[in-house]
Amino acid sequence: MRIIFRVALACLMTASIAFQTNAAEAQKRRGTSFKHDYSAFYTVQRISVRTSCFPEKLGAILAHIAKETGRKPMVTSGHRPHSGGSQHSHCYAADIRVPGVSEKAVLAAAASAPGIGGIGRYCNGIVHVDVGPKREWNYCGKGKAKGSLASFKRHS
Repeated sequence: MRIIFRVALACLMTASIAFQTNAAEAQKRRGTSFKHDYSAFYTVQRISVRTSCFPEKLGAILAHIAKETGRKPMVTSGHRPHSGGSQHSHCYAADIRVPGVSEKAVLAAAASAPGIGGIGRYCNGIVHVDVGPKREWNYCGKGKAKGSLASFKRHS
């Protein structure tokens, strides 16, 4: 009788594990079936740059910039959890450069991206893009504003 009980228990445990595995795989497929992995459309400057939490909308913006410029943007700064009220602290922003592409072309591509929020320009050639509120800025340090982003206004 003990042998029958042990065999039945072993069969029940095996079936339970198989059911849990199938359910987990089905949930995994269901959860990702409508999402697109945009990480192939950009690179990171260093392995320490955090991009895994980027929302799909930000990935789509980076993919749009890649398509418009013909080159992959390089993310120089992504998620920075301790950056105060910055969009970087929520993982909604990326600072980028596109090697071999002019800053003007990168700004124009960013401005035409669907879903773009903020666009910023820094003196060192880095462009900030985010999915936060719509705004633009040109930061070149203390009192050293250079140029304007007016020519890169979004197309409505």
